[in-house]
Amino acid sequence: MGYAAIFIAGVILGAIIVIIINHYRQKEMKESFSAISLDALRKNSEEFLRLANQTLSTQTQTGVGQLEEKKKLIDQTLDGIKGELQKVENSVKEFDSKRELAFGAITTQLKNTAEQTNKLQGTTDKLQLALANTRARGQWGERIAEDILQLVGFVENFDYTKQKTQEATGTRPDFTFVLPQNLKVNMDSKFPFDNYSNYINAESNSDKDSYKQKFMSDVRKKIKEVKTRDYINPEENTVDYAIMFVPNEQVFCFLHENDANVFDDALKDKVILCSPVTLFAILCVIREAVKVFKLQKTTGDILQLLNAFNKQWTDFKKCMDKMGEQIEKAHEEFGKLKTTRSNKLEIPLRKIDALSKQKGLLESSLVDEEPELESSIEGESEEEP
Repeated sequence: MGYAAIFIAGVILGAIIVIIINHYRQKEMKESFSAISLDALRKNSEEFLRLANQTLSTQTQTGVGQLEEKKKLIDQTLDGIKGELQKVENSVKEFDSKRELAFGAITTQLKNTAEQTNKLQGTTDKLQLALANTRARGQWGERIAEDILQLVGFVENFDYTKQKTQEATGTRPDFTFVLPQNLKVNMDSKFPFDNYSNYINAESNSDKDSYKQKFMSDVRKKIKEVKTRDYINPEENTVDYAIMFVPNEQVFCFLHENDANVFDDALKDKVILCSPVTLFAILCVIREAVKVFKLQKTTGDILQLLNAFNKQWTDFKKCMDKMGEQIEKAHEEFGKLKTTRSNKLEIPLRKIDALSKQKGLLESSLVDEEPELESSIEGESEEEP
């Protein structure tokens, strides 16, 4: 029992010692591990901080470079925007300058227009007063017609006559235009403006209608008057129509708008109503017709001259042919004279020349050569045709 108790006590004591030793070992290991952990943590922290600083430095440098590039791009963009803004500012200034000039020009033009309008109004008033007189209206219509004639290029007493009395009827048209083949066309330039002027100045619609009807009636009466004045007269070589001149385009348009049948009725009476524009066209047609007629007449004269020239040319060729034949015969005779006759005349000359050369020779030589000379002379005589 005693040994068992001692053994148990020893075991317990050993266990306690082991526990105490383990406790101290664990404590030492914990302290060592803590120290090692702190050292490793410190080293890791330092390495981390170093890497972090290095990475941050690299990124900072990269960021600075990128920021510089972005700054350059932003500066370039700002410079471009600044340039565009400067252009816009210059354009605005230029536009303001031009606008001021334009407004000044418009203002000046408006002033001039107002002045011209006032002058035109004054001229219109004077014209209305002048047209109140029948004689003045006729003179005004004649003046308008003369201006158109000058514009076309007509010459008085050549292309037209003015206020010339017709011998057969005693009437006196305002204008007579000369046509080809001695034909003529007469024109009346006096037009009834009274009721039209009253129509323009009337204030109420009833007055306007009344004056309009009176004006249309005056126009139809004037057409009948032109018809009955013998402006169409075969004895005077006139054409089958006469011209009634309306010296105002506005009045002419008024007739078209309010009574278009008046033109057809006038044509039935062989009277042509024409405004300044249509008169210009008619006169141009007359001018071209006269030119064509003169050209045709000139062409006929030229053809006659060509026929006469052709006849003379034929006679000339015959004479030339005869002269050519005679020249050929003379040339043939001349050839004969130059060849055959000339050769025959030269034969005695050659003989005389030969005799002259032989004259100075010795008599013996002359006697020896005499038969040869005679034989040569006989031979040449036989060769003659």
